[in-house]
Amino acid sequence: MTHPRQIVAFGGGGFSMEAGNPLLDDHVLGLAAATGGARPKVCFLPTASGDADHYVVRFYRHFAASRCEPSHVSLFRRDCGTDDLRGHLLDQDLVYVGGGSVTCLMGVLRAHRLDEALRAAWEAGVVLCGLSAGSLCWFKEAMTGYHGHSRPIEGLGLIPASNAVHYDKEQARRPAYHDAIAGGMPGGYAVDDGAALHFVGESLARVVSSRPVAKAYRVDAVGGVVVEQPLDTHYLGAIPAAEPVLAA
Repeated sequence: MTHPRQIVAFGGGGFSMEAGNPLLDDHVLGLAAATGGARPKVCFLPTASGDADHYVVRFYRHFAASRCEPSHVSLFRRDCGTDDLRGHLLDQDLVYVGGGSVTCLMGVLRAHRLDEALRAAWEAGVVLCGLSAGSLCWFKEAMTGYHGHSRPIEGLGLIPASNAVHYDKEQARRPAYHDAIAGGMPGGYAVDDGAALHFVGESLARVVSSRPVAKAYRVDAVGGVVVEQPLDTHYLGAIPAAEPVLAA
């Protein structure tokens, strides 16, 4: 059976940013379970954080062995993980890329040829996801502001568009992204914390969110003017019922 190529790109959120709100992580785990059964295999790449120990611990705490088969790959220390990196990634149902420095992430992935392995996993139907740097990496180009100065960076190119994350959290992101697109960066998607883009193949299937107000936007240069359009967003939680209005 051939599984669809899927990428879920979080603007921000998941276990490392939304303690007590598992909606985005549960969403991607559900996609993985559709191909991997009740206990899908989930591999975490904490590369963008420099393989921070606390990040790995939080991953295992959240993705408990009772509901999946968790693993991680450390590319900095190689004191844990697996020797056959490509084979390990291809054997997963979900690969989850953590946040941090996308510049660091892209350099290390390419040095270990995991850019090729991740593309092969995607082509094979392994669900790919990530937040922040782990979102930016899937796109042709992206805006990084990890060290305070926003600049474009080349991603893996699985999605032929650009990406900006933390769009509602960091005020400098919006003007920097608009300027980059006006200057020739491909049009693309800007995403708030708590929102995620779900791609099937290279096409956006839908936008989901873990927060009722989180949004995503399509941003393009049209006739020399940058145009930003909000995208329909599906909130993954239950919206509380309105309080009844009592007669005076």
